[in-house]
Amino acid sequence: MSVIPDLPPLIGESRPFQDLMERVSRVAPLDRPVLVIGERGSGKELIGVRLHFQSVRWDGPFVQLNCAALPETLIETELFGHEAGAFTGAGKMRVGRFEMADSGTLFLDEIANATLPVQEKVLRVIEYGAFERVGGNKTLNVDVRLIGVTNVDLPAEADAGRFRHDLLDRLAFDVLTVPPLRARRDDISLLAAYFARAMALELGWEEFDGFSRAASEALMDYDWPGNVRELKNVVERAVYRHRAPGEPVDSIVFDPFASPYRPTWTASKAAQKQASQEPGEPGEPAANQPVDLRSTLGDVERRLLEQALAANRHNQKAAADHLSLSYHQFRNRLKKHALI
Repeated sequence: MSVIPDLPPLIGESRPFQDLMERVSRVAPLDRPVLVIGERGSGKELIGVRLHFQSVRWDGPFVQLNCAALPETLIETELFGHEAGAFTGAGKMRVGRFEMADSGTLFLDEIANATLPVQEKVLRVIEYGAFERVGGNKTLNVDVRLIGVTNVDLPAEADAGRFRHDLLDRLAFDVLTVPPLRARRDDISLLAAYFARAMALELGWEEFDGFSRAASEALMDYDWPGNVRELKNVVERAVYRHRAPGEPVDSIVFDPFASPYRPTWTASKAAQKQASQEPGEPGEPAANQPVDLRSTLGDVERRLLEQALAANRHNQKAAADHLSLSYHQFRNRLKKHALI
């Protein structure tokens, strides 16, 4: 008899997090497809794991595939398998992920990267449980629950013709949108303490003495574009670099690349320099052409705001200082350009 494994921790006490977990618990037992949507590093894979192990399929296979990690030509064979001789190099029959996931769950990460022909075959499996291997004509039947995962706006992709509306309709029995870490700030200190204690244990410390006030405030003030994954990296880095295990961690480094010796010359900059040497200076209006001054200044302001955010790892207070603005002035300009 199979035993339900210990699941990776999903930690949080904030209202958005608790609301999400309640919905996960309600939809998990239902044998229907589910979409999980969220930003990078927000924990979408952990949600998928819970959907499987809290379902009636918990003792069946849990099979994963990242559609963005494969070229378009390989996604179809990875999902549906292929017969021997189906194409050059296909010397043996290969079983696809749908067959592997029979009686269980197939977790398709970055499902928006699947091509339209592949999407059509996926739709057929969801509706009828039937498909053929690439190069074959024998219809195979499987019983698979599909969990689709993405960090893009699928309805907008469907409207643009890049995702099938009928597949979207079938996948969206329910859509679980994982809140980004900046929307659940009450969980930041809780998560930071958990990751810090685990790292301290790995380093052989007798105990973890917490964060200093300044370090805690830095963690709370940061916007976490990489969400929980980024928080874990930042906290673990801070703990391992701390040289006084018996004292609170007092230094937080958000950007591990920050260095006075960091090389700044890139291939894109080289291309920009080459383009700038072309006659006419692309991107700048010619002296004899009319200029919309308000629009041009607005574009410059937006670009400076984006550059300041990027240079300061999306820490809005630091970005405001970078531009010699007060925090409130900086926030008002972000709102003006729809950057928040």
